[in-house]
Amino acid sequence: MIQKFEIASGLDSESELESASVRKQAASRSTWVSVVVNLFLSGGQVAAGVFTHSQGLIADGIHSMTDLLSDAIVLLANHHSHQEADSQHPYGHHRFETAASLVLGVLLLMVGGGMLVKSIQTIQDPSTIATVSQVALWAAAVGLVTKELLFRYLLGVAKRVKSGMLVANAWHARSDAASSLVVGFGILGNLAGYPILDPIAALIVGLMIIRLGANFGWEALHDLVDRAANDAEVTAITETLRSTPGVREIHDLRTRKMGDLIQVDVHLSVDGHLTVVEGHEIAVDATQRTMARHRVLNVMTHLDPWMAIDRD
Repeated sequence: MIQKFEIASGLDSESELESASVRKQAASRSTWVSVVVNLFLSGGQVAAGVFTHSQGLIADGIHSMTDLLSDAIVLLANHHSHQEADSQHPYGHHRFETAASLVLGVLLLMVGGGMLVKSIQTIQDPSTIATVSQVALWAAAVGLVTKELLFRYLLGVAKRVKSGMLVANAWHARSDAASSLVVGFGILGNLAGYPILDPIAALIVGLMIIRLGANFGWEALHDLVDRAANDAEVTAITETLRSTPGVREIHDLRTRKMGDLIQVDVHLSVDGHLTVVEGHEIAVDATQRTMARHRVLNVMTHLDPWMAIDRD
């Protein structure tokens, strides 16, 4: 009986450990790629922005610098979230990823707000706007292409390992690509004789960052207060439990997010004439099937007697 309960928990299963290891390695490798790219990109953009007198390009470089901090947060969360459960964290450390997404959201809000204030101050005093050099346009183009390629790489890894934290980091990179596009138009406007378009581009970038940060922070906050899995996942889990041999009906199904995984609590109705051992084996089977088919961390089951005479 003790051995079966260990199997039902799923925390020590070889497949679960292998999956966690693959996710950790993929997250670490992709994030380090992002660190190297953003390190060179941010430095180059800020330097080019100062040299060419482009406020938009400087803002874009600062945006890239925030990626370095977000990458550091992701690496830290990736390390802690894959630690095994202990007495202080009996459900594991999966919510470190959710906490990291919340920190990323707050970080983006702060950076976006600062850029917004600076842009508005410049727009209110157009005399401070300098004419940019054509080199700024080339720098913005290089940044756009680099960030878009980085986004596609990071998102591909995130989808493969099903990591919400990596998805957030990937879309942070996509926001950089979008900001580079806006900055490029601002620089074009400046070169065409409309210098105010450069700080306007910086203002738009700030608004984009604020919106992205608000979305990430809001989603992470919901997960931290035990938001349920989405309807599609709940429906799929329900069907798996109901199709388990020996399960007559299920009720009181509840789910809550644990990082990128789901904790499930459910009542299973089984034949009331079965022995305790037989009922327990059905519960173990239901748990194993659910964890094998879905992103489920564990299934806490409660058995209820199903009496045929009560259904007539």
